[in-house]
Amino acid sequence: MSAPPLLQVEDLRLSFGGVTAVDGLSFTVDEGDILSVIGPNGAGKTSAFNCITGFYKPTGGKVSLDGEDITRLRPSAVAAKGVSRTFQNLRLFGELTVLDNVRAGMHLRIKQNAIDALLHTPRFRKSERIATEEAHKWLDFVGLRGDRAAEARNLPYGEQRRVEIARALARGPRLLLLDEPAAGLNHGEKNELLDLLGRIRELGIALVLIEHDMGLVMQVSRRIVVLNFGKEIADGTPEQVRNDPAVVEAYLGTEDETPAGPAHAEEEIS
Repeated sequence: MSAPPLLQVEDLRLSFGGVTAVDGLSFTVDEGDILSVIGPNGAGKTSAFNCITGFYKPTGGKVSLDGEDITRLRPSAVAAKGVSRTFQNLRLFGELTVLDNVRAGMHLRIKQNAIDALLHTPRFRKSERIATEEAHKWLDFVGLRGDRAAEARNLPYGEQRRVEIARALARGPRLLLLDEPAAGLNHGEKNELLDLLGRIRELGIALVLIEHDMGLVMQVSRRIVVLNFGKEIADGTPEQVRNDPAVVEAYLGTEDETPAGPAHAEEEIS
């Protein structure tokens, strides 16, 4: 009997009142896979991420990790099972140092309690030393160039993105969900991000991306899932998705709706 996929999303549905944000989404992610979820603005991509990570409770469907149903778990419980994420809008602790932001990502793994912290026991000092060493390791891994003792809010935007990814990695995930990691990055920073994503995969961590930069998506993804108005309209390799008429129409509309036409749509998603 073959092992279940690392992540399995089955007929996922999410409604807010009379609005359907996710409508029957299904896909799988295997160990070490890189999958991108793309679609026009408002297609339901971030809503799907929020369902997978426990921030939203879906109105239908199922999310499984290693065959275990995690659909109704709280975000902290999902994270404890090895799922980590970043957000479309940065959620760093701006007043904390860069180093402490990454250390904060390890709170589920640090073996200490309130008494340890109050009395500064040997166990507390050891766990703090290990957390600091780990934080430096992940900041090295993502290539952070800024001052690690500086407040996170004082770093350039691209460096703040690196800190957020380092913090997500510090949680020790098996599955990492990145919500628009290339947003706001310049050309050079995007190339560095491509390299970083490849190195994360080499660690055996599976990646699921939401991304609008189609050049990056086509280069890094092994598979792509396309959403439009909450519905899944394609699931395949970059080449299959690039040439799918339904994907072309979702991005640029029909010829009656826009003068762009399919030829220009192919440029948009290639």
